[in-house]
Amino acid sequence: MGRDQRKVVRELVAAHGQTYADEAGIRLKDTPQPLYRLLVLAHLLSARISGSIAVAAARALGEAGLRDPRRMADADWQERVDALGRGGYRRYDERTATQLGEEAELLSDRWGGDLRRLREEAGGEVPEVRRLLQEFNGVGPTGADIFLREAQLVWPEAAPFVDRKALQGAERLGLPKDPDRLLGLAGKTEPAVLAAALVRAAVDKKVREDTLARAN
Repeated sequence: MGRDQRKVVRELVAAHGQTYADEAGIRLKDTPQPLYRLLVLAHLLSARISGSIAVAAARALGEAGLRDPRRMADADWQERVDALGRGGYRRYDERTATQLGEEAELLSDRWGGDLRRLREEAGGEVPEVRRLLQEFNGVGPTGADIFLREAQLVWPEAAPFVDRKALQGAERLGLPKDPDRLLGLAGKTEPAVLAAALVRAAVDKKVREDTLARAN
């Protein structure tokens, strides 16, 4: 007899249902600074580096005061490199430091430092938001998906957003790869929380083993 899929989802969310923004210390609100910090986090998470290092680097940037696009753009390149290094983000630190400066300048120049204006330019249409996000150097399709996956908590038109990485996690747990069925199994769980938990299952074997053990 197969596992109770509803129980698997329940145990996954209970033990591993933390958004990456929350882990990075970002109190997500529909206001400029938290949204910008989420953009930076999505940028960092989209590189081929562990999620824990990306989160630590986002925290380090915040602790260095680089919490808004103007401060990021005005910071010395070495200041950005050093902050990334303190977070352990060393493999891509120099390139990423440059990209973060360019990203902040584009956001400031085109959208007044406010991602809500990007959202307005897109008319609230998620595919267009996703396209515009990719105009930031270093934010490709994966980074745009990460941003939307987390931003759906405060941008309702993006919900439910279950990206490919989350569906990969579902498959590895023996769950359906259909977003609607997954949401049905999750009940009242926020889609962003479910998606984050599924992503953790996709990238971490220990999360999968722990979840399945709990569900037995």
